[in-house]
Amino acid sequence: YAAQEPSPLRGYSLERSHQQRLLENRFDSLIRKDNLRSWMNWMTAHPHHLGSPFGKKVAEFIADQFRSWGYETEIEQFQVLFPTPRLRKLALLEPELAEARLEEPKIEGDQTSGQSGEQLPTYNAYSPDGDVTGELVYVNYGIPQDYEVLKEKGIDVTGKIVLARYGGSWRGIKPKVAAEHGALGCIIYSDPRDDGYFQGDLYPQGSWRNENGAQRGSVVDMPLYPGDPLTPGIGATSSAKRLPRSEALSLPKIPVLPISYADALPFLKNLKGPVAPVDWRGALPITYHLGPGPAKGRLTLAFDWKLVPAFDVIARIKGTDLPEEWVIRGNHHDAWVYGAGDPVSAMVALMEEARVVGELVRQGWKPRRTLIYAAWDGEEPGLLGSTEWAEEHADQLIRHAAVYINSDSTGRGFLNCSGSPTLERFINEIARDVTDPEKGISVWERLRAYQIMTAPPGDVKEVRQRSLFRLDPLGAGSDYTVFVHHLGVASLDLGFGGENDGGAYHSIYDSFDHYTRFGDPTFDYGVALTKVAGRATLRFANAEVLPFEISGMTEAVERFTNQVIKLADEKRTGVEEKNRRIQEKTFEAYFDPTLPFVVPKSEPPVPFLNFAPLQNALSRLKDESRNLEQLLQQVPSDNEKLSGEGRNQLNQVLRQAERALTRKEGLPRRSWFKHEIYAPGFYTGYQVKTLPGIREALEQQNWREAEEQIKEAADTIDQFTHFLNGLAPLISSPTISSHSSPDSRSLVH
Repeated sequence: YAAQEPSPLRGYSLERSHQQRLLENRFDSLIRKDNLRSWMNWMTAHPHHLGSPFGKKVAEFIADQFRSWGYETEIEQFQVLFPTPRLRKLALLEPELAEARLEEPKIEGDQTSGQSGEQLPTYNAYSPDGDVTGELVYVNYGIPQDYEVLKEKGIDVTGKIVLARYGGSWRGIKPKVAAEHGALGCIIYSDPRDDGYFQGDLYPQGSWRNENGAQRGSVVDMPLYPGDPLTPGIGATSSAKRLPRSEALSLPKIPVLPISYADALPFLKNLKGPVAPVDWRGALPITYHLGPGPAKGRLTLAFDWKLVPAFDVIARIKGTDLPEEWVIRGNHHDAWVYGAGDPVSAMVALMEEARVVGELVRQGWKPRRTLIYAAWDGEEPGLLGSTEWAEEHADQLIRHAAVYINSDSTGRGFLNCSGSPTLERFINEIARDVTDPEKGISVWERLRAYQIMTAPPGDVKEVRQRSLFRLDPLGAGSDYTVFVHHLGVASLDLGFGGENDGGAYHSIYDSFDHYTRFGDPTFDYGVALTKVAGRATLRFANAEVLPFEISGMTEAVERFTNQVIKLADEKRTGVEEKNRRIQEKTFEAYFDPTLPFVVPKSEPPVPFLNFAPLQNALSRLKDESRNLEQLLQQVPSDNEKLSGEGRNQLNQVLRQAERALTRKEGLPRRSWFKHEIYAPGFYTGYQVKTLPGIREALEQQNWREAEEQIKEAADTIDQFTHFLNGLAPLISSPTISSHSSPDSRSLVH
């Protein structure tokens, strides 16, 4: 039997698909795994945080490599606010005296851990200066739901210092919520249940966080806006107009400090008050109490609030046929200390990808579209380098950017990918074409098997029947944030993980020695990332028609719509049930003289919310999408129907489609975030919220705003549908005048 001809790639004719697969085979054959190891070894030899001497050397090293591979390369510099510690003290004052060590010691077998003079100490970037004293309260993960539990137990954190464990949300949410509840300060520690001996052997015997390890990290309010706190919405150039620090809304309000679980133990064991709920208890050898007190502490912090240079490496290869369409591929190069896992593991995969692309060009291949490779600085403190670059070049990006492909860190295990729903089929095709280095099956097959195995029992059948794995929408955990949420550029985030356990994250132990023992010792999964991301870059660079699938977005919007309608029903039912219980208790107290007769305050009923505008807009989108998808699938193979100028205009509209889902007014109380379909949660940080305007209004029980946001979301979906209306004439007519193509430049700015 003859072998079955592979189906055409998305955006390619059958003939061009064959040529593209041959190109990708050449790409794979040129990958040199030893490059990843040697580059990582060099880049992790010293700390290279934002503003450090070695950080600048790392940027210059990367730029020199790109130039040697034939790229037109520059280093763009921005001046950004980056405070570093001058004073850090944490002491237990009552009922006994103890002072936190606040130090990660050298470990034998970890060759760089002893470079104490070069390492940033353990701290939370952008914490304000402060000297506060107060009783302690244990607040579990310190997320809004935890404060509801404390309220039910009659515990108030006003005037107290809260002690929260890492996990449950992004770290910046913890001081934010604590301040909203009146706390004076916030301490965050890593509990061994989540990140320590409860999970496995400690470093260096195993990979998990040891008793003195602490997690550095930013606590700037990125769900409000990321990037330089003093220049929201504009590039932080040397001449930029900056806000006074007192007016920078993204800066936290109370001092905050991360500590190890060894430092946390004296504080926790001296707490009394109610015993913590079962799911609040960590793995330290104590009974977990909530407080307040009698543990009383003093937190003293002072910082050097300075502007430092951020060095973004930008490398280009100009496209031949469509130089005005940009395919952007990025990863950050700065680390909190050595950053072998985060970010160097994925940075070296990007570098090898770029080296091989440069070699293909040297051998005679040319990309149809312009390729831009970026190595961002300042990601760790708050997505600084990528945000400032994109804000500075916003007008160009809105006109030219076709896609942004991100990575951040990678390890051993399963393909991790998230991104714009229009790219779901595209990344599934790629995942089927890359072999898992350990299992010998495609990374698609391995991921699907994992999803079936880990799915809740009620979802297993649906996961089995699904022909594509679902591409989760993006929150705000990495450098894609400014592209997708602020500018409306379709984006992907790629990496591998799940089998590289460990607690080195944001510590001095995220080192070359740790990574080559526990992360990806053979660098085989680094090569796998090079192959996946390389295919994504090359396929976008060469596609006859940009490989977006409009129906992917339509299906996602329908799913998100059903979810918010269900959430509204749950809110209504929850309020009704709560009020019913209040009435029952009041009735019982009335007839039972042994019970105190208190009339609790019931909640007002949830009003009827009219979702009809959203449902009608969705219906119109589904009709348009269904017709359009049939036409788009025929385009690459029908060269007579659409040629030359018509095809170029079609691509112009396709690359602008995601922009049509943005509103220049942005989301309520955070206008920087302009995407109406997804955004990082206001109280979750990294975690995404879909239809965020509606969803967060429902969660906050702001019914009037929910009604308003239903209409805003419906209008945005109609805007997207209207935008898509311009595609069908382009597909049907071989020549269309340029002014007929929709232009969404006004949608964002």
